[in-house]
Amino acid sequence: MKSDRYQRGLKKLIEMEGSMGKEVIRKMEEISPDFAQYLVEFVFGDIYSRPGLDLKTKEIITLSSMVTLGTAPLQVKVHVNTALNVGCTEQEIIEVMLQTIPSAGFAAAMNGLLIAKEVFDERKNK
Repeated sequence: MKSDRYQRGLKKLIEMEGSMGKEVIRKMEEISPDFAQYLVEFVFGDIYSRPGLDLKTKEIITLSSMVTLGTAPLQVKVHVNTALNVGCTEQEIIEVMLQTIPSAGFAAAMNGLLIAKEVFDERKNK
């Protein structure tokens, strides 16, 4: 039986990411069940479940952070999808990428924009 924290996190994960999120957790469980548990409980059960900011704002912050890192292309792809799922428009996501230029540079923003375009195209072709 999973903890209440895990159940809360899984519910939030599904709310935000749908089947894509469940698939990420499944893959992580194959590699490291502990990592998957930490991800669900801490990231989604504790952090994303906090009051104070709506999910759209939280995703804008997360997406900006991932693009700024410049080392997380798979996570950028997941979070572009998640941002769209929680109400961001394509134009808002593009603006997030543009806002990363001063802090992360053109290369990071360009990579983020290319990943965003890939997600936009994939979602249009479904």
